[in-house]
Amino acid sequence: MSAQRILVLMGSGETAPTMVGVHRELAARLGPSPRAVLLDTPYGFQENAAELAERAVEYFATSVNLRIEVAGLGRMLGADPLAVERGLRLVADADLVFAGPGSPTYALRQWHGSAVADLLAAKLRTGGTVTFASAAALTLGCRTLPVYEVYKAGAEPHWLDGLDVLATVGISAAVVPHYNNAEGGHHDTRFCYMGERRLAELERSLPDGAYVLGIDEHTAAVIDLDRGEVRVAGKGHLTVRTSDGSRTWPSGSVLDLALLQRPGDGGAVFVAAPPGAPSAPRDPDGPAEAADASLRSATDRLSAAFDAALSDGDADSAARSILALDDAIASWSRDTSQSDDADYARTVLRGMVVALAGAATQGLRDPAEVVGPFVEALLALRREVRADKLWAVSDRIRDSLVELGVEVRDGHDGSTWSLRG
Repeated sequence: MSAQRILVLMGSGETAPTMVGVHRELAARLGPSPRAVLLDTPYGFQENAAELAERAVEYFATSVNLRIEVAGLGRMLGADPLAVERGLRLVADADLVFAGPGSPTYALRQWHGSAVADLLAAKLRTGGTVTFASAAALTLGCRTLPVYEVYKAGAEPHWLDGLDVLATVGISAAVVPHYNNAEGGHHDTRFCYMGERRLAELERSLPDGAYVLGIDEHTAAVIDLDRGEVRVAGKGHLTVRTSDGSRTWPSGSVLDLALLQRPGDGGAVFVAAPPGAPSAPRDPDGPAEAADASLRSATDRLSAAFDAALSDGDADSAARSILALDDAIASWSRDTSQSDDADYARTVLRGMVVALAGAATQGLRDPAEVVGPFVEALLALRREVRADKLWAVSDRIRDSLVELGVEVRDGHDGSTWSLRG
């Protein structure tokens, strides 16, 4: 069993390119041949649960170079007791346990009364890495948000009892991932889709001394229990929200663990990241798409670059944008989050290919540049016949140019022309 004691809370993006650096760093600290287990319970109710598990296994193998075994605990209640015990044994023996998206309510229902919470707590006491993200991260605090029931089904805002694994490390908090979510657009979906009004209402019913621990999307709080410090990695912020207000730390910050254990203690130490420290572990071989928070944002960025390249007549850059988007789709294909981003990206990619094919057919050079010498030659001839007062010939030349889409404007300083759109 690994001697290190690390708890990682991720706001989202746990199997996206944005979190590859964090996973690689954790895997490297485990030493050779670590035992890693995917705790597949949170999405065990979904019809595509097996596919999600396969995608997660592929993500860790391909992007992190870590072999991870599926616990097979998608459904524990009413399952074969022997299969459940085998899955729990995998969790108990693992150096690293990872869990991510799905339903926190379903996960709690399966885990309450089982050994899962005790096994996770034991790792944080005696040695092991626990990486929980999204739905799974919601379950670790003293209280858990039933996100789907409130946001999707219209239940009144309420808490569920969490696993309270955080109590093992001296933290009394409700974990709120997706803290900076903005999917709602015109309505407030921050704070894991609760919005300010509902979160404020929920805060009033937290146990005495408990607070909200907010983690932005594509952001990780790496809690090193042996060093007594918390490092913020990724693209966003870590927030401690108490009755006295909120304190927020950006990616790259390092803070004393005491800030999370005793958020009201003014004596807790804040340690800023050293100058020039990266906001997340960076790997030179890591995917360039890590700069994007989602496949949709990568698609929009590359689509804009493609349009600019076409406008500039730069076929090579346009082709590079297409290839980069194809790479982004491949990189994000192992992400287990549920969205229509992949369909959107493929639609945009096909449109880019069609646009480039059209440009190749028509030519990327400015049409005015192509026909310019011929138009100028005719206008020179027209100036000559006008000098000879052959007005009818001059008009026929002008009318012929107009029929070909060239607009001629006569002025005091001579004639100018342009192509009609």
